[in-house]
Amino acid sequence: MNLKSVIKTAAIALLVPIAGLAIWNTTASAEGILPVTIPAPAVDAAATANTETAIFAGGCFWGVQGVFQHVKGVQSAVSGYAGGTVANPTYEMVLTETTGHAEAVKVTFDPSQISYGKLLQIFFSVTTDPTTLNYQGNDYGPSYRSALFTTSDEQAKVAKAYIEQLDATGAYPGKIVTEVTPFTTFFTAEDYHQDNATTLNVNPGYVSFFDLPKISDLKAVFPEVWVEKPVLVFAANQRS
Repeated sequence: MNLKSVIKTAAIALLVPIAGLAIWNTTASAEGILPVTIPAPAVDAAATANTETAIFAGGCFWGVQGVFQHVKGVQSAVSGYAGGTVANPTYEMVLTETTGHAEAVKVTFDPSQISYGKLLQIFFSVTTDPTTLNYQGNDYGPSYRSALFTTSDEQAKVAKAYIEQLDATGAYPGKIVTEVTPFTTFFTAEDYHQDNATTLNVNPGYVSFFDLPKISDLKAVFPEVWVEKPVLVFAANQRS
């Protein structure tokens, strides 16, 4: 577990936000390459009338959730854990890197308003650096890996084709290592992790440095899908 994770865990255990701890290595931050200008997927999923679910893992789930909560057509974005072997893991268990889980976000969306391919474009452009294996920025370990847990054969087809397409563009400093794995189970994270990019309840210094810029990048790079009022897990967290 890295120093940032130790501090993050301590803050959560005490439920006391830590502000002003600018200890992160900004020059080595993998997320420093974001946003990246990339083309839309050449292969995309067909629009349907049915609500669909997609699972994205791209580092700390606070920022991933915060981005998707501002996307048109997204009905919910919930932080949790996916891809592991232990049932009902806690945050502290996942941080030990022994459960196999990734911090992930379950996105429920209306494909008549936004396609899976467009969600992938947002994910790869402003949410995660897909070229770093088992880490994002100063968050190290498999729980912070970049991964897509696909809920259908069509999602898997679109995701794999898009990764090949993006590798061919040379838009990134290295080869994409994002996993594409069939979805099995998703466990919702603890309440205090939900909506944190909006509430700043836990470690606001970290969120302000790493996560809020991603939300700003979404607004700047994808204005056509930007929604000012986020779709939050808990209505009580909605700002007036």
